[in-house]
Amino acid sequence: MAAPMVVATAAERVIPMTELAEHSTPDDAWVLIGNRVLNVTTFRHMHPGGDNVLTQYAGKDATDAFYGLHRHEVLEQWAAKLQVGVIENGSHEEPASLSEISEVPYAEHMAWRDYDSPYFSESHLELREKFREWLHQRLRVSGLAEELEESGGRVPDDLMREMGQLGIHAARLGPGPHLQTWREHVAKDPSATIFGVQIEDFDYFHEQIFHEEMGRIGCGGFVAGVGDGMVIGLPAVNQFGQQWMRETVVPEVLSGEKRICLAISEPQAGSDVASLLTRAVKSADGSCYIVNGTKKWITGGHHADYFVVAVRTGGDGAGGISVLLIDRKMEGVETKKIKTAYSASAGTALVVLEDVRVPVSHLIGKENSGFMCVMYNFNHERWFICALVVGICRAVIEETFKWCMQRRAFGSRLADNAVVRQKLAAMIAAAEPVSHWVDAVTHQMNRMPYQMQGLRLAGTTSLLKYQATRAAQLCADHAVQLWGGRGITKQGMGRFIERFNSQNKLGAILGGSEEIVADLGIKMAMKAFPYNARL
Repeated sequence: MAAPMVVATAAERVIPMTELAEHSTPDDAWVLIGNRVLNVTTFRHMHPGGDNVLTQYAGKDATDAFYGLHRHEVLEQWAAKLQVGVIENGSHEEPASLSEISEVPYAEHMAWRDYDSPYFSESHLELREKFREWLHQRLRVSGLAEELEESGGRVPDDLMREMGQLGIHAARLGPGPHLQTWREHVAKDPSATIFGVQIEDFDYFHEQIFHEEMGRIGCGGFVAGVGDGMVIGLPAVNQFGQQWMRETVVPEVLSGEKRICLAISEPQAGSDVASLLTRAVKSADGSCYIVNGTKKWITGGHHADYFVVAVRTGGDGAGGISVLLIDRKMEGVETKKIKTAYSASAGTALVVLEDVRVPVSHLIGKENSGFMCVMYNFNHERWFICALVVGICRAVIEETFKWCMQRRAFGSRLADNAVVRQKLAAMIAAAEPVSHWVDAVTHQMNRMPYQMQGLRLAGTTSLLKYQATRAAQLCADHAVQLWGGRGITKQGMGRFIERFNSQNKLGAILGGSEEIVADLGIKMAMKAFPYNARL
């Protein structure tokens, strides 16, 4: 019996250049992009830029022109419908997937570019690869992150539960007993791992990777909505909360069933925590606190089930502050959305508390000792912001380097111009030291108990945050200049750059403004200054 005839699919059919050249009219237009031959005869009528932009390349190689105007994802979106074959002897390499470790210089940490590192092991590299692949497929390819960033919609409950089951929420809090809580009460599997990492081996470098990779998505509001409130709110419960909180609230949040946020800032007191006005007064019978006040700019507050709230239970100043766990179901709790530079997907809120009766069992730590609880929490929050900034800056450098190598103007690539190279150099030189400073602090965190981190690393972490957000501002400024009009356009090739430029200042404000953290860093250095140090 004769073997069945194999018919090549459109994607497999080999087309010589002579055949491509035959399809060179508006009514019969084929173009070559990379190694793919596309029939754009009908599509030209739908092309946003008009017919002529396409038909001028009919029968020709349009690769350089295409990549000067579009991202590769556009080709991926339309190739299945338009591709009629591949060019004979095609030599173009397909662009690497964003799920892969990038080979673009400085787009990745040195440890992922085949350099030796004293901090990172094979376990860390494998985790980064696995988590990046999950993020790419679940959030980027699906379009979910972009969709919610633009629409401002609430992060879906099913995604929160999926992330809980995978251990992502637990991982973003670092090492500690909560990982065992996740294994027992969420995964319900004594051998469960977090993307292949045994919880006994999990360290702050693993956590750092989760934050950096979340930052690389480039959807700041969505990322904030998917867990920033938890990252800065749950540690206080985990570290200082009463036993019932650790047994009930922590598993609920780690599973993604419930959401939590940190509510400290007020209209009258942002970085000046010691001056907050929200007051909690004990009831006559001493069974509860009656809370009145307003919290503002609360990340995740509009979607939260629980609020970790700094209140005044004593006199003026830091010595009169306590921290309470408030449930949304308590009467008198109301939240209202606040529009910020972030997408509304972040759930940033005004939280109004009117005669809210909070049982004394909801006290976190000791009464009038909440200021130190808040300060301990700030250390992890500021470090986490720095890790996010590193991830975002590296992604911006990657995007901008690619753009400068493929965009042609005045007869050459942008990168062939010295002024362009100078801006790229400034971006890289700003981001790289921050990345390695984050590593140094993370290493120290691995060597210290949580409470000691707040004491010994607070000044360093404050200065690190100042430098990280300064670097982000520089990267945003130079990136926009190099992208030109696309860098200020919310759609198309430069949308990630435009978004970074409009959102990067949030990092300079949240967790303590640049001026406050810089001042704190120097004040703490002055306290540690040796008495006998003289010139």
